[in-house]
Amino acid sequence: MTEAGIRRYRSVFISDVHLGTRGCQAELLLDFIRHMECETLYLVGDIVDGWKLRTGWYWPQSHNDVVQKILRLARKGVSVIYVPGNHDEVVRDFCGVHFGGVVVARDAIHETADGRRFLVMHGDEFDAVVQNARWLALLGDWAYRALLASNTLINRVRRGLGFGYWSFSAFAKTRVKKALQFIENFELAVAEEARRRGVDGVICGHIHKAESRMIDGVAYINDGDWVESCTALVEHPDGRLEILEWPKLLGARRTAAEPDLERPLAA
Repeated sequence: MTEAGIRRYRSVFISDVHLGTRGCQAELLLDFIRHMECETLYLVGDIVDGWKLRTGWYWPQSHNDVVQKILRLARKGVSVIYVPGNHDEVVRDFCGVHFGGVVVARDAIHETADGRRFLVMHGDEFDAVVQNARWLALLGDWAYRALLASNTLINRVRRGLGFGYWSFSAFAKTRVKKALQFIENFELAVAEEARRRGVDGVICGHIHKAESRMIDGVAYINDGDWVESCTALVEHPDGRLEILEWPKLLGARRTAAEPDLERPLAA
């Protein structure tokens, strides 16, 4: 932590915000943005949920505030790179275009301060369901949003009892064998793409599961999401990478002097 509670980083990576859905934890993301400064901000896909907005409009003020905060960072000199995902795939038609200081890119290569090179991509290219059975992906998205609705109800009760945020949907996914196998297959496929491109690792999103591990010598890092886990990947000035679990940090900040709850990543 630094003065006034501001955390300063070289780079920050966030994905799967899903603005335009009721499951989006916009208030937590706004709190994170207010308490951080960075030189480069990567938006690693599914920032806006175009799938949901096509079936019904939902855009509260907090979602608009997130967009305005990001644009304000760009105006203040932060390099903002937007790598679209499958839910905001329409933005892929504008790769190479600048929007208010935000650069749209199909993917990117990020070099850390300590010289490591990472492929930055959303990751939906390696989801066979998204690529080959779009109808099934849409059905799964509907079921997933229904599961997220339970998050809202459960956490409303938890807040009333004085407890912090907890993701029932994330917990459920860790208990379903097929979901765990899908995640394993996805991680292996994305790591293999990084190896093919000759980089040290990959930074992605898409599956809403923050993770860092080495896969046959390649660093696989997923920055998580702002629907279930509310996590971000950050790079410190020395190139060290960490995942921040913001609900835990927020809870610690409210109850006591903030301890170090950041989770170290693969070197």
